[in-house]
Amino acid sequence: MANERLRSAMLTRGITVDAMATHVGVDPKTVERWITQGRAPYRRHRLVIAAFLQEDETYLWPNGLPDSQRQDSADAEVLKVYPHRSYVPPELWLQLFGRAAREIGVLVHAGVFLAENPRWPQLLRQKASSGVRARILLGDPDSPEIQRRGEEEEIGEGVAYKVREVMKLYRPLYSVSGIEFRMHRSTLHNSLYRADDEWLVNTQVYGVSAPMAPVLHLRRVAGAELVSTYQQSFDKVWSEAVPIERPS
Repeated sequence: MANERLRSAMLTRGITVDAMATHVGVDPKTVERWITQGRAPYRRHRLVIAAFLQEDETYLWPNGLPDSQRQDSADAEVLKVYPHRSYVPPELWLQLFGRAAREIGVLVHAGVFLAENPRWPQLLRQKASSGVRARILLGDPDSPEIQRRGEEEEIGEGVAYKVREVMKLYRPLYSVSGIEFRMHRSTLHNSLYRADDEWLVNTQVYGVSAPMAPVLHLRRVAGAELVSTYQQSFDKVWSEAVPIERPS
């Protein structure tokens, strides 16, 4: 059975069979067998290929890892678990984003604590000017999802009010090249904060406000699936969200 994921990834990035063979250090016929016959390379080759294509190993070869190795890889991605967001060292948030060299991502309803930090917009501008892509997702204050969250936290219109205030704080950044804002209507299961392959995941707990909910500090490990799961979630919400434009 052909490996269409591998074929597609190579085509998308313009990588030929010969180029892949040279990069991995194998015969082009071997690469052809990986594609047309679906043969799985040795793991050392899979890791090289996945890095070359900027894809997850488990995406290219879903059955390539035994269950025990998948679990070990997932455990390795967890750097620390904080029982409450308020326990995360305040300096860690900006340190995380300060390490970004490719992409910054934020998925929240409001994220007031971040938007109110005066160093945060400065950092976003600095990163955008150096070529880092920043994607910020905020909740639609008029959506039923925001209304429901306010009811669950027993603060009524409080969540919608927070979102609107945060949108005002971000206005000076709406026209900055490299910083993109979108408004989403998804059911927010987790607030996500990404800097390249490093993530802070603020889990959502029914009836509990975000500062009191746990936070996972994660970093991608080749062959693991935990970080890639959150990545897929972020990208799906982004694809369905609408741009926020600077008010005229």
